[in-house]
Amino acid sequence: MGGGSVAKDHPWEYLGASALSAAINYPLWRASAIGQSGFTVARAGLLANVPPSVSPYVHAFAPPYKGMFAVISGMTWARAAIFWGSDRGRDYLKQHEIVSDTWATVLPPLVVSTMVQCINMPIVRASITLQNPESSLPTTRAALEHIYQNHGIAGLWHGMSAGILKSVPKYCTAIVVKDYMENALPKADPLSPNYDRDRLLRSAAKSSTAGVAGAVLTNPLDVIRNEMFKTNKSLFETVKLLHAEMGYTFITRGLGKNMIAVFYRCFDSIHDVGPITVVPNSCSCCNNNFL
Repeated sequence: MGGGSVAKDHPWEYLGASALSAAINYPLWRASAIGQSGFTVARAGLLANVPPSVSPYVHAFAPPYKGMFAVISGMTWARAAIFWGSDRGRDYLKQHEIVSDTWATVLPPLVVSTMVQCINMPIVRASITLQNPESSLPTTRAALEHIYQNHGIAGLWHGMSAGILKSVPKYCTAIVVKDYMENALPKADPLSPNYDRDRLLRSAAKSSTAGVAGAVLTNPLDVIRNEMFKTNKSLFETVKLLHAEMGYTFITRGLGKNMIAVFYRCFDSIHDVGPITVVPNSCSCCNNNFL
């Protein structure tokens, strides 16, 4: 039967749903990574007659799928961890009345997502490095070894500053949009025969709006992080480099592809899993860019 659920009560269902979502979303994540990194897709062979705006998607959906297992695994455990940690943290903070309800909703995913980014960062850098069509590195392990040999152990966590910086505006945006959409959208009628469908559609509308808003707001930091991976320069040096090359338009690099990926993930993050329906809250809908 349909009904709201929380991750702490159904951890395995959430883990399975996260894995399915990550697997389906991998090509769109790949296209987004290519766009935000400024990688060039050569228009040859299959792509010779494909419009430039479409070629990254064709390339993303075509083999070889470099780093696919690492990306899907990273997204799966990260998503499940944030859903579970957010639910447990929110309940703990509310039960002990440590902070207000708003902060009880914001703080757990903010803290857990920061921890997840710190743990995942080597895989993040290796996975994005592999998506460069000009890269000859065959696997995630080869990419990790290449980064370590050229930049040392610290190189594996290079770019983490930009990744963490985007967490605060992402979750603040999620809360603002959540509150606005909660008041703006009509409530689902419990007596309606379409109550379950209406509730899911309402949740999807809130998730997609918050997700797209978060994508627009944090896209510049994704661009900066990915450029840091490419150049191994510091945060401020990377910003100067991007501004010198593109002006302020660098903040929109890959934005279209990112919005498509995020918009899809927001709808894809609402799953029917066995006897329950997994409906993430509006804060969780922004937990998309783990990689």
